[in-house]
Amino acid sequence: MNDEFEINESHATFDFKGFLIRLLRHWPLFLISLAIGFTIAYFVNIRKQPIYLIDNVISIKDDQNPFFTSNTSLTFNWGGTTDKVNTAIITLKSRSHNEKVVERLQYYTNYLKDGKYEQIDAYQQTPFYVSVDTVGPQMLGHQIQIVFKDSVNFEFSTTFPESGSITVQDYTTKEKRNIAVTPGSFSKNFKIGTHIKLPFFNGTFMPNPEVGVNPGVKYYISFGDFDAVVRRYLGIRVEPESKGSSVLKMRLTGHNKMRLVDYLNTSVSVLSENMLERKNLFATKTIKFIDSSLAQKSEELSNVEDELNRFKNKNAIFNLEAEGSDITAKLSELDLRKESVNRELNYYETLESYLISRSDYRDVPAPSVAGISEASIVSGVSRIVNLAEERNKLQYSFKEGAPIFSDIDRKIDAVKSVLLENIRSSKSLKKEELRYINGEIGRNEGKIRKLPKEQQDLLKIERRYNLSQGTYNLFLAKRSEAGLVKAANVSDVMVIDSAKDTGGGKIGPNTQLNYMMAALLGLLFPFLIVFVRFFLDTKVNGIAELKRLTPIPVLGVIGNNSIKSNLAVISKPKSSIAEAFRALRSSLQFIYRKQGIKGSKTVLITSSISGEGKTFCSINMATVFALSGKKTVLLGLDLRKPKIYGDFNLHNEKGAVNYLIGESEIDEIIQNTELENLDIITSGPIPPNPSELLIDSPLESLIETLKERYDYIIIDSPPLGLVSDSLELIRYADATLYVVRFNYTHKNMLTFVNEKYKSGEIKHISIVLNDYVEKAGKGYGYGYGYTYGYGVDGYHENDNKPSFSERIKKTLKK
Repeated sequence: MNDEFEINESHATFDFKGFLIRLLRHWPLFLISLAIGFTIAYFVNIRKQPIYLIDNVISIKDDQNPFFTSNTSLTFNWGGTTDKVNTAIITLKSRSHNEKVVERLQYYTNYLKDGKYEQIDAYQQTPFYVSVDTVGPQMLGHQIQIVFKDSVNFEFSTTFPESGSITVQDYTTKEKRNIAVTPGSFSKNFKIGTHIKLPFFNGTFMPNPEVGVNPGVKYYISFGDFDAVVRRYLGIRVEPESKGSSVLKMRLTGHNKMRLVDYLNTSVSVLSENMLERKNLFATKTIKFIDSSLAQKSEELSNVEDELNRFKNKNAIFNLEAEGSDITAKLSELDLRKESVNRELNYYETLESYLISRSDYRDVPAPSVAGISEASIVSGVSRIVNLAEERNKLQYSFKEGAPIFSDIDRKIDAVKSVLLENIRSSKSLKKEELRYINGEIGRNEGKIRKLPKEQQDLLKIERRYNLSQGTYNLFLAKRSEAGLVKAANVSDVMVIDSAKDTGGGKIGPNTQLNYMMAALLGLLFPFLIVFVRFFLDTKVNGIAELKRLTPIPVLGVIGNNSIKSNLAVISKPKSSIAEAFRALRSSLQFIYRKQGIKGSKTVLITSSISGEGKTFCSINMATVFALSGKKTVLLGLDLRKPKIYGDFNLHNEKGAVNYLIGESEIDEIIQNTELENLDIITSGPIPPNPSELLIDSPLESLIETLKERYDYIIIDSPPLGLVSDSLELIRYADATLYVVRFNYTHKNMLTFVNEKYKSGEIKHISIVLNDYVEKAGKGYGYGYGYTYGYGVDGYHENDNKPSFSERIKKTLKK
């Protein structure tokens, strides 16, 4: 028996079969949960606004200026098409770029109208649009209602909060502040085209010729926080069509297709303008510098020319002699060469100092300003300016210290190192050339000193004039060259497919996903409820579970008693419960034969605690034995809580207690019932010392006397799990029935009886599962819920079945 016990104990693991059965029993809960889930999903789906996906396709090409040569040096390549593509992708996703797009489209203005279930985006669907005065404040977070009275007049109204304060934002400075307002409603009439200037709104309502006016229809506008609006568009998707491709596809999702179309196309326009501006960077800076230099040289040339004319008029000298003219021509040429070399040297000095002393290289002067066409200098300056511009752009999208900045800084340092080395080399060559020019100038100036005094003075003035005129002409040529290059430049952005509403593009809401989620959650929630309740359930819920919990054999199963009386066998002798007790009687008789017990037989019925049906089973077991023609007595020895007399309408004035204390004889305590062959001995008055009474020898005498008179003695004993009385009574029993109530008895209650059974203190004990409920139309007879027959011809009377609502409630309680 010990081995058997240990084996059964080892199987006390999770009951998957029982859990599955529990799930099946809760099918109404699953059905209700699924119905609720699908209902919620349906209402969510019909209330969700449609989601659209709009895209466009652009190409980042590398268009070279047809007027650009190695001599102009006014434009530059950023590093090839790949760099331009990467820069374009980063730019399109950057905060600074999207700020420009939002500002240009004034997308901080929201247009709304009433939909079937909620307000919807009415961008380009209103008979007006608002031209926002970005200098004035605009109210944030509160709607303004617009109702047209006719095609020109409209009502402008809003409601201010009770707090008397609202937040406004200036879209030029992006500054936000709170202003005081009068709580309540504000309403005023205006005309289309009239500039409205209010403390909380500044702008003009302009007519939209694409949408007609419907008087009385309500429209709404509101203003959003600028930074919050920009953040919504930072999620724009920009991806190459294929790896390494210069063709980019831009995608944007939202609820209003026209808003998406305008945003994508405007984003491309802003990018194109920005890239063209960067492409013209050198030309623009060169033109700006040359314009300022031309003004200075023009004034200088004018002054020298006036001085030359005054000298000629004063000295009546209009032309130099032939020798002087030759010297003048040579000196003019040398002066221009010297001016050019000095200009280049000054540029090198300035560029070297700029590179060493500064960290922002966006304003590095163009080499073309000084007439420098050396390829190493031009390409180096172009590259370093490009990297500086790229770094500046990324500052709006990344925090300082990001890895991308370190990479750019390394590139800048590498280019700067090479450029400084080239500058030093070029400076050395130019200084050597300058020494040679100065020598030639000195030699020719020596020849001048041999000429007459007037000729010398005239020659000096003409040299200054020729030098100023030569420099002026050079700057004028460079100015024309720069303007030509700038005018010929085109953007590297080419639109392949612009964004357009072609009638499709709807990608959401994903109603199927919502229904799938409803089904999943609709199954998951009741599953978890059943699992938690099953896992935390400490009560006995079936025969299989009972067999795992105890090695004590299960002798029979009694179904649920649907009648109020405990006299189930007498009230309904053909019911499934009556058949279950008859099956239990047969099983007991089999046990008696197996044990070789003859003559009078004793059955003790006990349980763990009160309420498990011990007395119910005692009464009906005594009844089935009596109905079989056997002389039966029901002995009530539950001295603390007597019950059996009430069901038979008997008194409890005298009983077993009176006999045990010697107050009454056995014949005085035996009471007859209306049922032939069934007598009852009640427990009698509740004694102060029930345990001591059951230990004394009078009880043994009582049992022996009853055995002489009756075939069966059914003992209704106290609960075994609460008091020790039953342990004293078991020695008088030939068989012990331990009642376990379905879905009532706690599993740990079986520990005590298991230990007693294992130690051998309790023998010949069997378990009866009481109040068992089985689904799927099974009955409750013959120990395991089976019945004879079916329909009206069956042996069993039909038990009263609960209503559908009662069954639902009972299922939910399990």
